Amino acid sequence: MATVELRFSAQPEHVRTARLVAAAVARRAGVDEAVLDEVRLAVGEACSRAVGLHRSHGITAPVRVVLTEEEKTFSIEVGDDVPVSGGSEGAAGEHGSGSAPSAEHDDADADGRDAMGLAVISGLVDDVEVTSDEHGGVIRMSWPTNPATIAS
Repeated sequence: MATVELRFSAQPEHVRTARLVAAAVARRAGVDEAVLDEVRLAVGEACSRAVGLHRSHGITAPVRVVLTEEEKTFSIEVGDDVPVSGGSEGAAGEHGSGSAPSAEHDDADADGRDAMGLAVISGLVDDVEVTSDEHGGVIRMSWPTNPATIAS
C-alpha cells in the first residue's frame, strides 16, 4: 500500500497544488483517465471546504491530505482540525456526518457554502464518507483502480 501525505497552510492558493498532486497520484495508482477530472474537482471541493473551515475558525494548523493506493482502490482523505459542535463523535455539526450533506454553521452564508460543497463532492464521488469528532473532520473519497492502466 503506497501512501502520499500532503499538508498545506489553510490558504486558498494551495488548493490548486493539492488538486494537481491528487490527479498525478491517482493516475499513477491506475484510476481511469476519464475519472481524473472528477478526482481533481472532488479534491478541490474538499480542500476548499477545509480551508474555509480553518479560516473561519481561526485555526492555523495545516489542512491534511492523505492519498492511498491499495490493491483495487485509490482513496483520498482530506482532514481539518475544526472540532464538531457539542464534541460528540459523528454528530452533525460543523462538518456534517455520513454521506448526507449537512452543516450547522453560525453564519448562514457559510452554511450554504458548506452544504453545497458536500453536495458537489457527493455528486462526483460514489464512495464518500464524512466524519467528524472533537479533533476535527475528515472527508474520505475512493475510486476503483485498474492495475492494467498503471503509469510507468
